[in-house]
Amino acid sequence: MGTSLQLADRLIPGANLESYIQAASQIPVLTADEERELAERLHYEEDVDAARTLVLSHLRFVIHIARSYSGYGLAQADLIQEGNVGLMKAVKRFNPEYGVRLVSFAVHWIKAEIHEFILRNWRIVKVATTKAQRKLFFNLRSQKKKLAWLNQEELNAVAHDLGVEPRVVREMEGRLASQDTAFDGPQDDDDDHAYQAPAYYLEDKRGDPATQLEQSDWAEDSNGRLMQALGTLDERSQDILRERWLSESKSTLHELADKYGVSAERIRQLEKNAMKKIRTRMAEAA
Repeated sequence: MGTSLQLADRLIPGANLESYIQAASQIPVLTADEERELAERLHYEEDVDAARTLVLSHLRFVIHIARSYSGYGLAQADLIQEGNVGLMKAVKRFNPEYGVRLVSFAVHWIKAEIHEFILRNWRIVKVATTKAQRKLFFNLRSQKKKLAWLNQEELNAVAHDLGVEPRVVREMEGRLASQDTAFDGPQDDDDDHAYQAPAYYLEDKRGDPATQLEQSDWAEDSNGRLMQALGTLDERSQDILRERWLSESKSTLHELADKYGVSAERIRQLEKNAMKKIRTRMAEAA
């Protein structure tokens, strides 16, 4: 085990992936007895060296799992690194009394971390994708046995297995096959097609100070004309409009009818006439 621990300095996926894979493969696989002994030392004595040995001896399994996610266009080193995080979480929570090997326990933690990384970083998944659609992405990739498009029979079979309609599977398949376009475009300044990046023609005008000022002035002007028009009405009409439109707890026609001793239909007529006068006064003041 001492030899395996000497390889720790080379176990950095981002530095040199090939060197990392070679170093991880040189670390011997633990026997069941060795694994149980280390797990007991970690679980009962909190032995950090035992945890380190358990992690290092299972790095090869993380590499194997990460390779199955190579179709997402993300760096293999990043996938391995995230898988290693899941492995360390699994080692920390592993109980030797479970009666299973660590790799069987850790595989779920490793995949969970890789899934989360893909969801955070894969643009095709992030853009306009619901939680149900994200789940379908992973299921569809595991169901597809080839790179070619599914024929109708395969499409219906996959839809039946996943419990969705065939059109949904076809839509997701199309998104899987689409090109992942960056918002900011290529990093190369000499690229002749850089101007075609969405960042050059998609603009959020809501943050424009001129637009915000214009909207603020318009709202202030509208409120001013509304208050002036409201002041030209008789007190009863003003009260009806306030109770029906401006107050937080709005009154019903029947409540106002009881208040003024008239019918609900009469209150509706007064409200309608008052609204008509308000519109006319505001149009004249504009």
